[in-house]
Amino acid sequence: MGPWNRVSAVKCQMLVTSVFVLVKQLLGLFVASMAALTYFGAHFAVIGHASPEDTPYEAMHRWLFYAGISLAGLLTLGAVLSAIATVREAGGLMAGGFLCFASVFCVLTQMAFWRFHNPAQVEDAMLDVYDLVYEQAVKNPSGTQWQELLAIQDTFLCCGKSTPSSLLGSSEADLCLGEEATRQDCLQGIRSFLRTHGHITSTLASVGLASMVYAMLLSSFLWFAIRSGRNLDRKGTYTLSPRARGCQPQESGFFRRFQEELALHHLSEAGALHDRLGPSRRADGPRLLQDN
Repeated sequence: MGPWNRVSAVKCQMLVTSVFVLVKQLLGLFVASMAALTYFGAHFAVIGHASPEDTPYEAMHRWLFYAGISLAGLLTLGAVLSAIATVREAGGLMAGGFLCFASVFCVLTQMAFWRFHNPAQVEDAMLDVYDLVYEQAVKNPSGTQWQELLAIQDTFLCCGKSTPSSLLGSSEADLCLGEEATRQDCLQGIRSFLRTHGHITSTLASVGLASMVYAMLLSSFLWFAIRSGRNLDRKGTYTLSPRARGCQPQESGFFRRFQEELALHHLSEAGALHDRLGPSRRADGPRLLQDN
């Protein structure tokens, strides 16, 4: 494959890169939306408002939000750097985009590893908060925990726990009256919501891992293509090395043969011109020959 064919292939690959940059920007937007939903969503917010500050859920909730925002920022930065590098053919910017994609890949791998080894950690933390609020509300129905428990039940559209009616106290029996009695158990409602949220997060993480692998391969290929393209195309810029004073440049054999052939060609043209002028103007011949 010649240099121009390689350049054409690189240009086609850059068009693919521009489309892929848009995909990465959309992926970053989805990650940011998921992080915002995890932190500011109604289901997570009502549990976070009811949980004490020293519970594991509060620290985990904050850590997941910061991790999601960081991933979205790295994805957006990598997409912008790769887009600018593609347009300007800048190897340094392309290397920066590669580092962003590699960082996102490492973070997603760590999160997937944590999710695989601790699949029920988030669920257990939320259920512990609900159990704590439920017990405090039942012991003191006139306190603020009762209002927090009602807010959790209204948000998850659930009511109480799956406890036999004979074991319920008066306060627990008052929780599920009328239409609320037909709702599902709150423990099952929280598990169902977290299961749906976990499926969406796992799908997004899988797409992100596959995208980061392709992004790293593509950015590394474009970096090498930009570097090789600079070597192929000099863009009319040459560097003259300084010569030693008093030394004559050594000419190659090809250049010397070219000069000899050029001199013979000029002599033949001068002889032809001398024959056309004739004897009447031979006096001006040397001058014409000198001019030529």
